[in-house]
This record gives sequence, structure tokens and C-alpha cells, in this order.
Amino acid sequence: MRGIPWNEDWRFTLEEPEAPHLLHTDDSTWRTVRLPHDWSVKFPFDPELEACTGYLPGGTGWYRKRFITSPEMTEQKVFLNFDGIYNRASIYCNGSLVRFHPSGYSPCLIEITDQLHGVDEENVIAVKVDRTRYADSRWYTGSGIYRKVALHLLPKLHIPVWGTYHTTPRLDDEKGTLLSRIQLNNDSGELKMPEMSVTVYRPDGQLAATQSRVTAIPSGERLELKFELEIFQPQRWEIHEARLYKVVTVIIDDGKVLQEVEEPFGFRDFRFDADKGFFFNGRSMKIKGVNLHHDGGLVGAAVPLDVWRRRLQKLKACGCNAIRTAHNPASEDFLDLCDEMGFLVQEEFFDEWDYPKDKRYNGNEQSVDDITQGHAEFFREYAQADLQDTMRRDRNHPCIFQWSIGNEIEWTYPKYNAATGYFGMNASGNYFWTLPPNSKETISELISRMPRDRYDIDTTAGMLVRWTKELDATRPVTANCILPSASYESGYIDQLDLAGYSYRRVIYDYGKRHYPDKPIMGTENVAQWHEWKAVLEREHVAGIFLWTGIDHMGEARRKPFPLKGSEAGLLDLAGFDKPSYHMFKSLWNEEPHLYIATQTLEKSLYQMSASGELVERIEGGWQERVWFWHDVFAHWNYCDEEQVVVEMYSNCEEISLYHNDRLVSVQRLRDFEDHIYKWVLPFAAGELKAVGRCGDQEIVERLRTVGPVHRIQIEVDQEQVKVDADSVVHVTANLLDANGTIIRNQNLCLHFQVEGEARILGVDNGSADNVQPFQSTRLVTDQGRGLMIVQGLRPGTLMVRASCADHHLVSNTCIVKVNA
Repeated sequence: MRGIPWNEDWRFTLEEPEAPHLLHTDDSTWRTVRLPHDWSVKFPFDPELEACTGYLPGGTGWYRKRFITSPEMTEQKVFLNFDGIYNRASIYCNGSLVRFHPSGYSPCLIEITDQLHGVDEENVIAVKVDRTRYADSRWYTGSGIYRKVALHLLPKLHIPVWGTYHTTPRLDDEKGTLLSRIQLNNDSGELKMPEMSVTVYRPDGQLAATQSRVTAIPSGERLELKFELEIFQPQRWEIHEARLYKVVTVIIDDGKVLQEVEEPFGFRDFRFDADKGFFFNGRSMKIKGVNLHHDGGLVGAAVPLDVWRRRLQKLKACGCNAIRTAHNPASEDFLDLCDEMGFLVQEEFFDEWDYPKDKRYNGNEQSVDDITQGHAEFFREYAQADLQDTMRRDRNHPCIFQWSIGNEIEWTYPKYNAATGYFGMNASGNYFWTLPPNSKETISELISRMPRDRYDIDTTAGMLVRWTKELDATRPVTANCILPSASYESGYIDQLDLAGYSYRRVIYDYGKRHYPDKPIMGTENVAQWHEWKAVLEREHVAGIFLWTGIDHMGEARRKPFPLKGSEAGLLDLAGFDKPSYHMFKSLWNEEPHLYIATQTLEKSLYQMSASGELVERIEGGWQERVWFWHDVFAHWNYCDEEQVVVEMYSNCEEISLYHNDRLVSVQRLRDFEDHIYKWVLPFAAGELKAVGRCGDQEIVERLRTVGPVHRIQIEVDQEQVKVDADSVVHVTANLLDANGTIIRNQNLCLHFQVEGEARILGVDNGSADNVQPFQSTRLVTDQGRGLMIVQGLRPGTLMVRASCADHHLVSNTCIVKVNA
């Protein structure tokens, strides 16, 4: 079902050549590229461009690929599947326009059978990508054919691409039922009587069940065939324990196998209960989710799977069990990885519907110009195909457990929002932290008086939900609602199976009281303790999705250049952990965890009370902290006698703090309402040692004063890679002092070196305000660390090191084997 990879030997140019869509056009001077390909990320950051898309350019790009018509192509139907092109793509075959595909995220499946030349003749596929609207999104998008392309050769009697749909209507410990709906098309010109079979293999490869039958299908007909197989003692697909079965569907005609389709499948069941929350495989549990954008930092939007694997492994270690694809469909590869690693996924379709959002300011459109016009222009004409093609591609993924039809759509239908009482001349309160100033009845009455528009939020939502349910009724449909108090009354949430709240934990009880039959969860939440505390205290709230799991490029409005991306993630742009990561690792795991952070008292969130206690500068301020974690450091280097606050994020019941082997004090978690252990003490060089106790378990963490940089240490995340676009090695550089202690308060300019046949994809230090070019081997570290990503080009050995000429330092050498 994945087809034949078709990613090598494409030609690319950012110029405007003459007749680039025609076969005879000379493309010999164009660059040869391997897909996936993002051209924007290869440019330097430019402060004259737009913050919303990360200060990187767009433009118009052309791609071309030549190929010869084989005998098999003339005997079969030929399709190309573009998994993602950003954006406004025009796809040509031998000069003929086959498809205009404006969406940057939905897959584009085209048939080129009738456009091909004869056997042994040359053909050309040409793709124009119009990204001249380089600020058409609220986040970094990338530009070009940034996801994979596959070639599909199908017999005249065939199962179409995305033509299978597998569900589990019944499942218990003794038996599971696999219901397979198989679409069969007959374009052969004659009546056919094929034998169709569906066979299921267990995760260990053993046969689980099989079923077959002969079917009559007239020429020109399309049938849906149903197969129901019983699997005894099914092994369930679990969170982080992905037991995947294999479903093989075969067409046999006149004793010949015409087509064989293999797909992974997972047995699992889940439900949302308006009173009891979320249940997965029969167990009550909380959704510990994060939002993720689709870029991978220095690699842009063309993200090798090993980059995602490293990032997801870190999120798994944090305790995360779910991903929301904010705010667009993910790649097929990303969902395969979530299947494999056992992450739940809420897949989101749209960020705007009938009306656009302001890309610069994130709200309803304040101004429209050429470069910010987004996909709302194409919504009415293309929304059904975008949504349903995505679903056909993805509905067999066991990881997907929710479909989201939209993100904070209320901002684009602003007439409803004033009814809440938060906005307007008589507004009172803050929608983030206070209940709606108007009562439910007042909101309902005000909305009922409003005249209907050509497009209203409830009718558009109903249309999208209907299209979703046509293809899959096994998963709930939700949306990320920024003002649910209005959306309940406008009819928007009536269309949904599940109400998703965006930063609205303050109305969890309001929603339960007034709309008791509709399940609730947080679908966008700040990464702070108060958000998780609110969920733990309410059985009916299914869980949350933090904004965000990983920093992303673009959406940079908080401060001007050089800030190029969001800083709200648990991990930074290089995938390095941040303090908030450790807070949630302590909240989301039972295994003991402890992290030490420091800050001067003067710059901290705290002050000394009259009685000599360390207290918040703003009493209760922890309850209203939002996206960005307060400034703290992972070092113990300050001025002598300077008052320093020591914070610890931990799930330990108690912690003993030692300073240079002297016990400072023993503190207990129950005494800290904000879930942060804290001490204040005068700085003296040496060592902080924290001893945490969780029941019978004990863990120890240390923070030592460091000296000047003495050497560079590099590490690789894997010692063997493949010659493959998805296989990369992450090279991490750390600065060490003479004692071998990692330095987090000094930085140097490093030069990375790779010996062997390799492609350096880029370097980064993870900081959101780092605007050093990614396409380099030189990098100034941040917090004493940096990252390089490398891809092997030929089988052999790579030798990787780093140096600093200014300090005459050379790192250790890491050896990486590259396999075919």
C-alpha cells in the first residue's frame, strides 16, 4: 500500500525557466535533489521577512523527474502519491496539467496512465510549487515537495490506493473481530471472477486467521467486499507497547496473483465517558499529550524519521502518551512511527475554514495582503477532498484515536465571542482565568438574536463532521475550542462527539454543570503544574495536550528578531530538554525523578518575607503562569555570598539538600503547593547534592561549580546508520571543564568535521533566538551545547569530531558505521 519509493533523481530550480512543464525543456543545469526536500530552510534568516513563518523565504520552485515507460506501465494503471507539497502545487505529466493541489498538508494522489508515452519512451513529471505567499501560515511550513512520493502500478482489476478499511467491532481478552472492508475496481473491460482473500498474521509472524471467497464483478463496476475474521486471544496494541498484526489482502485471477496489499493493524479499544473520563483497553487513564508542529528544527519540514524517533523517544521518557498534530495532518511516515512506538494521535485537519486568521497576530483577520492569504481561499472547493483523502490514507493507523476538524476556529467567526461578555464595552474578566461574565442563558439569548451569515460556524462544523463520519465512525470527532462558552450555544460543539478546550481549564466545572452529557478534555494547555493539577482533580476531564512538546519555528510574536520560533516546548529546537520537561517528567511518571535548577534571588520569582521565608513575589502567581517557563539555570556558578534560589522538580516525597556535604535541610513535596521544591542560600563554590526519597527508593542528583572550558566532548545517538534519507546520526557537543563536568554557563564557537562520504544536514544550538545559518559546520553553542545532524551517502565509516580554534581544543572522535 505504500507503493514504490519515487524520491531519487529529481531536478529542482528556484528560477523561472521557459516552459518547465514540457518534456523537451533543458533541465541539465537544475540541481539534482532527493526528496523529501524543503528549500526554505536552506536560506539564511532574514529580519526583513515575516516572524510568523520564521524569517525564511518562499518563492516559486519547479521540480522535474524523467522516467521511461516500462512494459508493466502500459499493462497497468499508474498513479503517483505526493504525501505533502507546500503548497499551491500544479502537477504536470508530459506537458498536461493533471492536478492543481493547493493544500500544503493533505496527500495528493493522481493517475497518469493516459498521459504516458509509449513503451521505452521518455516522460517527465513537472511540479510547480507556488510559495510566493511566504507568510500564508501562523508557523513555519517549509517549501517544496517536503514529504515522500510513491509510484503505484495497479492491475486493471485492483484494490485502489487507500482502498482498505479495517476496524474492530468486537474485542475482549478471548476474541477479537477484524472487519475488513475492501474496495475492488474492475477496469479490465470484461466480467471478472477473482478469488479474494484476507489473511491476518500475529505480531510474531504466526498465522492468526484467513478467509477467502470468489466474487463476480462486472466491467466498470466498483464493489465493497466485507470480510469478518475472528482472532483468538488477541494481543492488544498498547501505549508504548505496539503489538502490530499484519493484514494481507490478495487478488487472484485465473490462478495468478494480481495484487497483494500488506498493512499493519492493531487491536485496541477506547471510549470517552462524560463522567469518568478516558478508558483505553478497559483501563481508566489520563491522556498525557503534547501538541507538535511538523517541522524538525534545522532540517525544516523535510524531517528524516530518525529525527522524529529521537524526539518521540524523549517525549516517551517524559511520560507523554499522545500527540496532537497541530494544526494539520501529519505525514504518513510520522503516523507509522507512532504506530510502532505506541503513541495515541489526534489528527487535526484545519487551522482555518471559511474565513482566514491573521497570520501575524493569530486572531481574526485584521488585514489582508498578498503574502498572508492562506488556505481559507480554497476551503470551500477543496475541503472535502483534503479531509477525506487524509482519512482514507490514515484511518487504518491504530495510533489515531481522535479526528479534529479545526483549531481555535472561533476567532474567525467573531460575532459569537462578544456574547460571552469577555469582549466589548461592558467586558469584565479575563477569558483565560475567569468564568464567562454573562450567564449561560444570556449567552444563549444573545446568540439566538444574531442574523445568520452565508457561512456560520455550526453549519460548517456539521458539514465537516458529516464528511468525517462518512469514512470513519469508530473514532470521536472533536475540535480545539478557544471559547467553548460561546461554542456550546452557537451549535458548534453540538456537532462534536467531544469538547476540546483551548486554555480553558477555568470552565471545566462550568462545562460539566451545564452540558453534562458531552465529554471534555483539554486540547491545548500550557505546560504548567496548575494545568495538570486541574485534570487530576476532575475525573470527568480525559486529559490534556500541552502547548507544546517541542519548540517549533515561526509563530514568533513575543519579541522581535532574532526570535525565530516558539519557546513553549518541553524540548527545544535541537531536541534538548528544558526545565519544563523535567517538571512534567516528574508529574507523568511513577519512577523517581529529580532535577536541580538555580537562579539569583533578585531575578527569581521569589522574595524573602519579613519573617525570613522564601515566598512568591506575586502570591499565588504559580496558578496563572502560562506558556513560557521562568528563567532558571542548570549550573552552580554565581558570585560569592550572592543569594541564590535552588529549585527542584521532582516526584520524590522528600528531598535532602546538601551544600558541600553540609545538610541544608530536608523538605517535603506536600509543603509546596506549586509542586516546586525550593531553598535559598548564599553561593559558595563546590557542590549541591540532592537526595530524593520515594518510598523505599532513593535517587541522588548533583550540581557542581565548573571551571573554564577544558575540552569538548561529542556523542552520537547511534553508531550505525543506513544509506537512507530517513537514517541520520545526531552528534551532540558538550563543553567540559578540567574535572569532566558538563558546562552550562559558557559558550564557544565550534567547528564540526566529518570524514567520510556524508551529507551534513545542518547545525543548531536549540535556542529559539539562534539565527546562525543551519547550513554550516560552524556553531556558537548555547548553554555549552550544540547539535549536528549527519546522513551517510555511501557504505563505509564516518569519523566525527569538533574543534574550537580560538581555544586550541579538539574533541574526541566518534566513529559511525554506514551500512547499505
